[in-house]
Amino acid sequence: MTRLHNDPVEFVDEAIEGFVAAHAQHVCQVSGGVIRNTRSEKGTVAVVIGGGSGHYPAFAGLVGQGLAHGAVMGNLFASPSAQQIYNVCKAANNGGGVLLSFGNYAGDVLHFGQARERLLREGIHCEIVAVTDDISSASLDELQKRRGIAGDLTVFKTAAAAAEQGYSLEEVVRVTRAANLRTRSMGVAFDGCTLPGANDALFHVPEGRMAVGMGIHGEPGISEQEVPRADELAELLVSRLLKEVPDVIVSANGSRAAVLLNGLGAIKYEELFVVYRRVNQLLKEAGIEIVEPEVGELVTSLDMAGTSLTLFWLDDELERLWRAPADSPAYRKGNSKPVAQIDRSKLDTPVDDTTPPASEASSEAAHCINKALSTIRQLIDDNVDELGRLDAIAGDGDHGIGMQRGAVAASEAANKALSSNAGAGTLLNLAAKAWADRAGGTSGAIWGVILNALSVTIGDQDKPTADHYARALIKAKEDAMSFGKAKAGDKTLVDALIPFSQTLEQQVSSGDDLANAWDKASAAATEAAEATADMIPQIGRARPLAEKSLGTPDPGAKSFAMIVSAVKDIIQSHQR
Repeated sequence: MTRLHNDPVEFVDEAIEGFVAAHAQHVCQVSGGVIRNTRSEKGTVAVVIGGGSGHYPAFAGLVGQGLAHGAVMGNLFASPSAQQIYNVCKAANNGGGVLLSFGNYAGDVLHFGQARERLLREGIHCEIVAVTDDISSASLDELQKRRGIAGDLTVFKTAAAAAEQGYSLEEVVRVTRAANLRTRSMGVAFDGCTLPGANDALFHVPEGRMAVGMGIHGEPGISEQEVPRADELAELLVSRLLKEVPDVIVSANGSRAAVLLNGLGAIKYEELFVVYRRVNQLLKEAGIEIVEPEVGELVTSLDMAGTSLTLFWLDDELERLWRAPADSPAYRKGNSKPVAQIDRSKLDTPVDDTTPPASEASSEAAHCINKALSTIRQLIDDNVDELGRLDAIAGDGDHGIGMQRGAVAASEAANKALSSNAGAGTLLNLAAKAWADRAGGTSGAIWGVILNALSVTIGDQDKPTADHYARALIKAKEDAMSFGKAKAGDKTLVDALIPFSQTLEQQVSSGDDLANAWDKASAAATEAAEATADMIPQIGRARPLAEKSLGTPDPGAKSFAMIVSAVKDIIQSHQR
């Protein structure tokens, strides 16, 4: 279990602070993550990596000469927000464009994609390569749906070495994609990991059993079997990976590969060496030349008891890039040249605290909305463990703590906006940004979308009416579906948002007042959320473990229904 923490909500921020203090020679902190503390050549490509926290040395530990220029650090097992990614990219940019690379998870794809679009609008050339090395997460026919696990390192190292050697952005993208296509990984787990403050692990494996095909976000495996001897485990991992030699490799006989045996957090190095002994034998028997192997903790999952094996199939160029020097807090190779430090004073950016003018009616409404956000904060605090439990059944168990971070940030932002006499629209806009930025993950972004839809529709001049809310929630539904690409029946928050928004609009259109309309709409959302228990997830992290989620409602739909039910009394006061 994760034993050492203070307030679990502050765990990631405090970990970042301590990490930067311990490695000030390599990194410095910026809003959203860290960047190199050393100068890079002007006009070169900046490689920015990232994802959820809880995987050290990924991602922050891989920032330094010969490796990443910056790392974006989201909440535990949750993707960073688009704002965080944008901030790190701006700070890391050297003028030669930015390559974004991360594990292929739904939230990361959405947020890194948003950040890329914003950078492109500002004239900063930016490309994305998502890592898809995990052979257990999707079939070979759906290679693009596979997630990224320990193969992150081979892809990041290739990209960064190419950037360090002056490759153009187009060439960096080329070799990074080649590295990804040539990387295959598979993992097993003997027990799950425990989030800070949680009473139990996200999942357990029965005594004497082993989960096969686990993820690095605490997701359980896709199957179970008896725990083998160390040699038998090596044979299992090697045989599975050799069945997936990439098409670009003509034959495994005489091929070259970098080999990574990765510990997920609780497996000791001596155990890994015992397993690697047999891995080495098997690969050599298959005629494979092993190039600079790595054994140790490379991409972890807090305190998960497990391991993964990665094969990175090399050609001459990729081997040269894999062997290139690197010097970061957690990964060193060869001899890097001394480089001067950056001027940190240039990293600070001015903040515009100007509050737009608002009507008296909108300012009064802002007080009611602030009360609603406080109620949401308390509701999530009271149910954080249960929401995490629901999410852990087929996902990574971070929904509770992510919602908690988002609700706290939104409430604090609203309180600050209220002290500046903000109108309802501005207050909601600031709350939306704070929720999305602080919570991270897909649900954090979706709640940012929902609150922003309310902000745009309500504005700072009108007193919110039933019609305002009906139109705002229809916009929220449309924006959320467009952003997250979810539809009815995918087993997501959208399955509760659709009936809520449609019922509210129908009741208001038929002449119902806001109190009655909201009551009926929240009842529809609650019923729809419970009905998701019978659905199979079609998108997101729960998709590879779809069958395990049967009988359990979607945590995002459940929390949405809980929230709209909890605030109905406060919403009614807007009409008074």
